[in-house]
Amino acid sequence: MQIGVHGLVFTGEFDEAGLRAAITGTQQAGFDLLELPLMDPYAFDGALVGRMVDDHGIAMTASLGLDAAHDLSSEDAAVSRKGESLLERAIDVVAEAGGEHLCGVIYSAMQKYMVPPTEAGRAASAAALARLGDRAQAAGVTLSLEIVNRYETNIANTARGGLRFLEQVGHDDVHLHLDTYHMNIEESGMLEPVLDAGDRLRYVHIGESHRGYLGTGSVDFGSFFRGLARVGYDGPVVFESFSSAVVSESLSNTLGIWRNLWDDSADLAAHANRFIRDQLRAVETIALH
Repeated sequence: MQIGVHGLVFTGEFDEAGLRAAITGTQQAGFDLLELPLMDPYAFDGALVGRMVDDHGIAMTASLGLDAAHDLSSEDAAVSRKGESLLERAIDVVAEAGGEHLCGVIYSAMQKYMVPPTEAGRAASAAALARLGDRAQAAGVTLSLEIVNRYETNIANTARGGLRFLEQVGHDDVHLHLDTYHMNIEESGMLEPVLDAGDRLRYVHIGESHRGYLGTGSVDFGSFFRGLARVGYDGPVVFESFSSAVVSESLSNTLGIWRNLWDDSADLAAHANRFIRDQLRAVETIALH
């Protein structure tokens, strides 16, 4: 299992200098892996990213959230196709960088929808993801659909809803990505969704209920980590948190950062690394009971 951190903990810019800051911060905090947000996949140099993470002995993954102009679930075929093309490029970037995972809200726009999804929209997204699954599989990249709350998608807001959508996608290389921040809003508990997802769970985000320091909010991490142990989860476990002390004003607005709960990336990251590893170790000791 690789313990990782989201790049936005350290920087809001991912040019060479920003990459260096994120990679250095990841390494110094004790993480194994850096998740890079592909805000513009066409602007990312996969080969450069691959060399930089290799030089520092860490792994990389990538994530993104589609916008309305690239909404895979749009009934406008041209918009859905633009989203598919963007994700094709994202898969290629991850493969070029030597990564094995692309995750996030890659099945719809990451936005508040004012109406439920249509059957045509769900079908368009599912069909595109099946084609993208073929491309990802050939490139050695696993696709994982992040299950987010009702204010960020209308396709699936729970693990069970995600599993139903995976049935519609019908591809063995398209899986689920659970995030404790979103689960804390939508799920009935933190254990059952992990058990329901089982071996379709391939990526995990760890975030507190208020996006601040782990253990200071309302997320039941104990149950969540017991669930991971029960299903034998061995994929990435990645800490995610945001602050306008690091990211730009425009990105802060997009992410809804209306108040900052931290301003020291290094301290936050080191604390999160310890917290996650301590939780995993605590679960291991249950076998001794």
